[in-house]
Amino acid sequence: MPLSHRTFAARLTEFRAQRFGLFIHWGLYALAARHEWVMQREHLTDPEYRRYFDRFQPDLFDPRAWAEAADAAGMRYMVLTTKHHDGFCLWDSALTDYSVAGTPHGKDLVGPIVDAFRERGLGVGFYHSLIDWHHPDFPVDGLHPRFGEDQGDAPPRDMAKYRAYLHGQVEELLTRYGPVDTMWFDFSYSARRRAGRPTPGGKGAADWDSEGLLALVRRLQPGILVNNRLEIPGDFVTPEQFQPPEPPGEVWESCQTLNGSWGYDRDNLDFKPVDLLVRMLVDTVSKDGNLLLNVGPNGRGELEPRALATLRGIGEWMRLHGRSIHGAGPSAFTAPPDCRYTQRGDRLYLHLFAWPYRHVHLPGLSGLARYAQLLDDASEIRFENPDPAIDSGNTKLGALPPGTLTLRLPVRRPDVAVPVIEIFL
Repeated sequence: MPLSHRTFAARLTEFRAQRFGLFIHWGLYALAARHEWVMQREHLTDPEYRRYFDRFQPDLFDPRAWAEAADAAGMRYMVLTTKHHDGFCLWDSALTDYSVAGTPHGKDLVGPIVDAFRERGLGVGFYHSLIDWHHPDFPVDGLHPRFGEDQGDAPPRDMAKYRAYLHGQVEELLTRYGPVDTMWFDFSYSARRRAGRPTPGGKGAADWDSEGLLALVRRLQPGILVNNRLEIPGDFVTPEQFQPPEPPGEVWESCQTLNGSWGYDRDNLDFKPVDLLVRMLVDTVSKDGNLLLNVGPNGRGELEPRALATLRGIGEWMRLHGRSIHGAGPSAFTAPPDCRYTQRGDRLYLHLFAWPYRHVHLPGLSGLARYAQLLDDASEIRFENPDPAIDSGNTKLGALPPGTLTLRLPVRRPDVAVPVIEIFL
């Protein structure tokens, strides 16, 4: 009996209304605290990397605190890294001893995290790496930590055995934890190029049996959404640390970091300011996308103070402006320069990335708008009809284009990350 009884269409509608989610990258690399690719970047051997496995004991782990922070930030779902490229599993997999069960912590982590987010009414998704640098049958390739080394008398690696392992672990995840909203695979690289050259041994759809893997996911969880990184068409596309200049024209989710690193990176201080992250969220929704914003818990299981402060700052804005994001999408109207529109029914939301002096002119809205207010305090914004023929000093400016609505703004900019004017059509 399938665990999910939602239809695919209902799940897709839900996803597009949620708009804002939390990505969680957590694993052994949190102890290294210098990027989640530390094993590959520093060419660490399995014995060298084992020191993190032997000391993984997140004694301050509190998934309810994570869920509370996400909820307060206005997020509506999360995606958790069940296994990253290093092969370490956050659940007690029956298919390997390289899981949390063998660490000093010794207990499943996926279940408590799932339960905590569901208690808050937040959606649950799983990230799962197609790559595995620890598995003995995963072939060494140009991205592998052991690439370029003499393999000596090591037994040959069998991709078919690894493929069965990959499918088996996905089946575990999709049968143990109830309805899962999203399966977020990462990643295929048969055509990936580095320094202008193909990645030796790069892997893709044929290696993973992506068609078979996708069929397995659909059979176990019919209402689930699957991303596009199996090298076959998925349900949504996933630009990474990149904001498309134009709407992609399909269902999409932008995944972004707080500071350029996905895993906990102690010495990386390049944190994006709250106002920039809010603008990224608004820009994404105005182009009919979702934003998946990442945090990397530390080795003791806590979100670091800088990440929590950022989430609180976003939450302060979302508390006042969330209705311009949740359930909203793009508008057919063209926003003026330095602005973005989102729309929800007969409510049009004008997000002002730059605060103009006194007036903002909105093409095509004259006669269509009934009322306008600042969203943060519900204070009225009045309509004006400037006439350059009679307004002193404006005679050379010419008339505004027909159908333009002019709003008269206060000189003082509202003290929020991005001011929003709610227009009732």
